[in-house]
Amino acid sequence: MPDAQSRRLRILLTNNTLAWRAGSEMYVRDMALALMKRGHFPVAYSSILGDVAQELQRATVPVIDDLTALREPPDIIHGQHHLDTMTAVLHFPTTPAIFVCHGWIPWEELPPVFPSIMHYVGVDDLCRERLATTMGLSAVDLSVIYNFVDLERFALRATWRDSPRSALIFGNTAGDNPRTHAIKSACARAGIERVDIAGSGAGNSIPNPEHILGDYDVVFAKARCALEAMASGAAVIVADHAGLGGMVTMANVAQMRSLNFGVRTMQAAPVTEETVLDELKRYDARDARQVSAWIRAEADMSSAVTRWLSLYETVMARWQAAHHCALSANFQEQSVAASRYLRSLATVLKARNDAEYRSWQATLAQTQLAQQLSARETELAARTHEAAELAQQLAVRDAELNARAHEAAAAQADLLQRLSAKEQEAVTAKADLSALDAQLKAILSSSTWQVANRYGKIRAWFRRS
Repeated sequence: MPDAQSRRLRILLTNNTLAWRAGSEMYVRDMALALMKRGHFPVAYSSILGDVAQELQRATVPVIDDLTALREPPDIIHGQHHLDTMTAVLHFPTTPAIFVCHGWIPWEELPPVFPSIMHYVGVDDLCRERLATTMGLSAVDLSVIYNFVDLERFALRATWRDSPRSALIFGNTAGDNPRTHAIKSACARAGIERVDIAGSGAGNSIPNPEHILGDYDVVFAKARCALEAMASGAAVIVADHAGLGGMVTMANVAQMRSLNFGVRTMQAAPVTEETVLDELKRYDARDARQVSAWIRAEADMSSAVTRWLSLYETVMARWQAAHHCALSANFQEQSVAASRYLRSLATVLKARNDAEYRSWQATLAQTQLAQQLSARETELAARTHEAAELAQQLAVRDAELNARAHEAAAAQADLLQRLSAKEQEAVTAKADLSALDAQLKAILSSSTWQVANRYGKIRAWFRRS
């Protein structure tokens, strides 16, 4: 029998949605396009379609939201997400399936236990832990195929700056929140002049991030976004609402990749201005270049797709050996009916999940607003206290000014009194002077003064003689 590398397979890929550009949606897109390029026939299925579905259709990959549209059973089901995988498994009971777990927390990542699901794959070691702790699964049916990056799309930058001058906050949870403000403030203190945001949460979803990632020295991201940024040559600081994972370096890149740069890696510290600044100080252009080279060698999509094709072949061989293809027409009919029922249920359950997600977002937003309000109240209290201190200082200054004004008024009154006395003394002296002047005039005009004056002149003449 020819293996999956040489024969052309019809592969049904399922996902919770094919609407917005998120992690598992983009995983399906990349896998479908890569399988198509290798000559296979991928088909994408979800009950919720949108932008990603349209992108796949433009690339000639069939996309369906009703499994009855697929008239020929697939060779294998590449199942992502609980409801969609089970919908496909029940609709095609003669087809073996693989379930792929992409997350530790979301309910849709709960692995379904079913006979035709022959193997379970985690995209990182934490997802494998979820599989390994699921009742009914055998360890021999578990494996890990780490997340990957398309190196044909994400080219490596040519140069690295010695000091970072630009940064990007990259991911769908980025937006106007305290975490973003902390990152921006830390970047400003680190001398980073340009800080941009890309992601649906900021209303700035980037369909082709490969066109911009090479423009940034530092990228704040997690999971797939972190992988793409590192492959492009950026220094990556793993961060999200879950916390701060820190700068990816050659010392930690292997361990962090094994956890998909995800939630378990982001428990080192909260995202604050000071913690982010500490990580920015660890920027090293040489190390960033080495990390990028390591990622491009270890996380190449081509190698991952080859592993997937090998796993498809192994699972199909096991399925055929177990003779699971011999099913009655009645069971086939019942399975299709069960699949239709599950499909009808999917819309309701996903709507509920969407409501729960929106509730979580609202709770998160409420928490962030409460934090902002608390910070504003603290700031207001500080400013109120400052205003009270200033008012007290102003009152002291007013009292001092009033005292000085009183002293000045008293001094002015004393000065005026003394000036008045001096003026009175001057008037009296002037009157006395006038009286003396009158007396002098009287003396000078008297006959006695004239005789005495003449006698004095004669006496002076005799003395000279």
